[in-house]
Amino acid sequence: MPILTLFKHLRDDVVSMTKRPVLTPLLLLALCAPPALAQDAPTPAAPATEPVTIFPHPDAARYFVAGQANIILQGHTPFHSPYEGDNSFLSRGEYKTSLVGTLFMGFQVVRNPRWATDILVDEESAGGRGDSEALGLAGFTNLDVVRNPSLGSTPYLARYELHQVIGLSSKNVDVERTPFSLETSLPERRLEFHFGKMGLPDFLDQNSIGTDSHLQFLNWTTDNNGAWDYAADTRGYTTGMVAEYTDHAFTLRYALAMLPTVPNGIDLDTSFRRASGQNWELEHRHEALPFLPKRKGAVRLLGYRNQANMGVYRTQNQLFLAGKTATPDIDAHALHPTVKYGFGLNAEQELTENLRIFGRFGWNEGQHESWAYTEVDQTIEFGGDYAMKDLLHRANDKAGIAFVTNAIKRDHQAYLKLGGKGFILGDGNLDYAREDILEGYYNLHAWRGVFYALDMQFIEHPGYNQARGPVPVGSIRMHVDF
Repeated sequence: MPILTLFKHLRDDVVSMTKRPVLTPLLLLALCAPPALAQDAPTPAAPATEPVTIFPHPDAARYFVAGQANIILQGHTPFHSPYEGDNSFLSRGEYKTSLVGTLFMGFQVVRNPRWATDILVDEESAGGRGDSEALGLAGFTNLDVVRNPSLGSTPYLARYELHQVIGLSSKNVDVERTPFSLETSLPERRLEFHFGKMGLPDFLDQNSIGTDSHLQFLNWTTDNNGAWDYAADTRGYTTGMVAEYTDHAFTLRYALAMLPTVPNGIDLDTSFRRASGQNWELEHRHEALPFLPKRKGAVRLLGYRNQANMGVYRTQNQLFLAGKTATPDIDAHALHPTVKYGFGLNAEQELTENLRIFGRFGWNEGQHESWAYTEVDQTIEFGGDYAMKDLLHRANDKAGIAFVTNAIKRDHQAYLKLGGKGFILGDGNLDYAREDILEGYYNLHAWRGVFYALDMQFIEHPGYNQARGPVPVGSIRMHVDF
């Protein structure tokens, strides 16, 4: 398909929005869908009901068995770097491959929607490595990478959960069956509880445009709120509970979970009194807006409070400047539980049948060390995706683009400038600037549950250091849903 024809189709899809002044700034996003990938796209139309898994998953079955494999080849070219430290993103060219495979299993113990009970178990293997061993970037470029490569690819129990529903109304509504909830119909007003080992992003900070590294974006701070230092071990899982109250247009969630014993550690602290992560989220869904009739959207407000043996950046800076330590060391302090807190905002909105936009904002107090996710104290993100259903007559192809800008607070900046290291960052020096990331992808549905994607990321000021970079990172992904 000629490039001019591609842009004409996209222009026609959004031209009606120009009559609404409030939407005019969003047209730039609509024109950013990568055109080059369309030139070699197949022309036959794919049926809307084309399967997207290798094997069928009957909704009526009491059991649930599914699997996925995600393979990512990622690399970058050499880039400008006058110096490097132990935790730097390496300036020489490199490439690495990661592989994550998951087996999802579930059984409906009670099928009555009002008192539904599920048992869920997932086995997983995560192999391969990330560029620079997943160091040197606050917004690292591959969400599938385990940050401790010494763990290897030996399969492990990723999740085991008890899911309990308590219906509070007689009216039932249709819901989508997922690996975390096996019901297809539930009371419109209900309580749900999840107990066991889980990933908190399975339930909180969800976004249908920017959450899934298997079919969407790849960057840590594109798929998740980088300022949300959520409770998790090195592999991204924790043990705890999530409670949800759902009514027609909103859901209120609360999560209590274990934190690792050391920053980004594999072992969790089993004492909730000594260490824990508490999370709250309010989600509001709407079916239309005054200027966007019949277009769905959602807004989510997230808050969290972590208590753990976290160091204070300012204290370690002062000890170093007073000559009491050889280098600033955020972990060199007496055992003393401290509190870190923050909040996030997450929104998504349909603009047309094919075009959607989303955004995130995140903030934490930044005085206490980054503990579980990554070294971000503030993040701003906006982007969107475009379905190729009409444009290329490919029902399951999609293109997306997003921009993320991350920041850290002054004491955190000073700590890195003085030569301190976190569990992600540490160039040995720092000429501070915000870390800016532009990411785009095209996800192509090849056959049934087989998808291929091209992803490109451009990182300005890697690790918040304007003395280094910029660096482009390219990826090829193959994803299979069984």
